[in-house]
Amino acid sequence: MPHPKRKISKTRRDKRRTHDKALVPTITICSNCGAPVHYHRVCPECGYYKGKLAIEKAAAK
Repeated sequence: MPHPKRKISKTRRDKRRTHDKALVPTITICSNCGAPVHYHRVCPECGYYKGKLAIEKAAAK
């Protein structure tokens, strides 16, 4: 199998990968409070992630 003759610079490599970053982030509904949340992130409203409390949120005053 052929091997590359020259090292591809980080700039060239990253230019090739730029089209992947233009996607709109996927949003889901929090199973605990129903707020919109990015995938694989803790809910900013209630602090839950995958049904478990991840961050203790202060009560509203």
